[in-house]
Amino acid sequence: MHARRAQYRCSMDDRAGSHVSRQRQGLTASVTDFDVDRQRALLIGLVRSANDRARGESSLVELGLLTDTAGSDPVISELVRRERPDPATFIGKGKLAELVGLSKAEDIDVVVFDNELSPAQQRNLQIAFQCDVVDRVALILDIFAQHAHTKEGMLQVELAQHRYRLPRLRGKGVELSRLGAGIGTRGPGETKLETDRRRILERVRKIETELKNSKRSRNTQSKRRKSSGDSVVAIVGYTNAGKSTLFNRLTDAGVLVEDRLFATLDSTVRKLELPHGHTALLSDTVGFVRDLPHELVEAFRSTLEEAADADLLLHLVDASDADPDHQVASVRDVLMEIGAADVDELIVYNKVDLLTTTQLDRLAELHPAAEVISARTGEGLGDLLDALVDRLDAKTIELDLIIPYDRGEVLAEIHDAGEVMRIEHQGDGTEVSVRLPHDSAHRFREFVA
Repeated sequence: MHARRAQYRCSMDDRAGSHVSRQRQGLTASVTDFDVDRQRALLIGLVRSANDRARGESSLVELGLLTDTAGSDPVISELVRRERPDPATFIGKGKLAELVGLSKAEDIDVVVFDNELSPAQQRNLQIAFQCDVVDRVALILDIFAQHAHTKEGMLQVELAQHRYRLPRLRGKGVELSRLGAGIGTRGPGETKLETDRRRILERVRKIETELKNSKRSRNTQSKRRKSSGDSVVAIVGYTNAGKSTLFNRLTDAGVLVEDRLFATLDSTVRKLELPHGHTALLSDTVGFVRDLPHELVEAFRSTLEEAADADLLLHLVDASDADPDHQVASVRDVLMEIGAADVDELIVYNKVDLLTTTQLDRLAELHPAAEVISARTGEGLGDLLDALVDRLDAKTIELDLIIPYDRGEVLAEIHDAGEVMRIEHQGDGTEVSVRLPHDSAHRFREFVA
């Protein structure tokens, strides 16, 4: 079987004028690289014009990485050009017939579309291909289902999967009645065929209640952090940009680091020691991706909103990516959706150890205000920490205050609002040197020494 597959793969690469690309898109693996337990995947993307081709090919490469992360081997990728999706089959009957033949010849187990499919399109395609057919949304949901480890994370993924599956219940009773081992089958599952809309809606309501309780607990923790006087810095960025590597480098947190998309789903907060005696709280967040499913944004809203509550966003970008600006735009789209678009942002280009001198000079020319680092080697981290101090200091003001002894409640408010650096008891009151946020400083103007 493997020998036949290898022979066919070589012949496909030799087909003149074919849209099928594997070697060029980095999707080819040797025969020994394939695990017999892993599904063989056909990847399909759709673009509307020739101008979109480069972006479509780049998106298919990312889809291949997502598919590999989900546990399947991307064997073939096909980019289809069509002005508008076909309502019934998405890619049209002629192209569908061609790809069905290719799928059967290559023993494909799962077909993965880079676009979102309607329930009707997914059913029709599954009948035609006679194997599992999933879209980009289901693929990302599947990856999240594998990587969520905390109770809150698992509930968020389950909620997103239920919301995705509700419109697709027709004809899916058997699939939803058991746990599977392929893309689109992992997750909550059910043990009886009586899975239906009513039961899922009941489960959704229960999960939403549990997540509301988790959100209250998270808000309490957030208030406690703010009362400590430490600024909150949230690392955000595209998936696999190196956020967890940087987080570990700065805090020695020991967070899991893998060269995989969405290796980290559960946010972590640690104290960060900054130059000149400053401190901050650093938060590692879930990675973003192009067209992050709305179901996931909604389900993970309480987690993602930590970015909206931060004083500064450390926006990490993979400098070695073919289109880093597109990554930045994708992250900002999600930040806008969760209400974090107005939070101050520091752009940081990571993985500069992978760039040539010419590429580094070009990066500095295009983005002079950004920091450039290598979280893996430590290059540029000193300058990054200095930049963090400058940004955070710009948000605060240092004041010397004298608080009368009969105004003890004011002293308590100062401790809650900012960072007390010095305190001395004098004859006319308590002298306090404090660093306060600009929006809080006006409350204490009458006590300025």
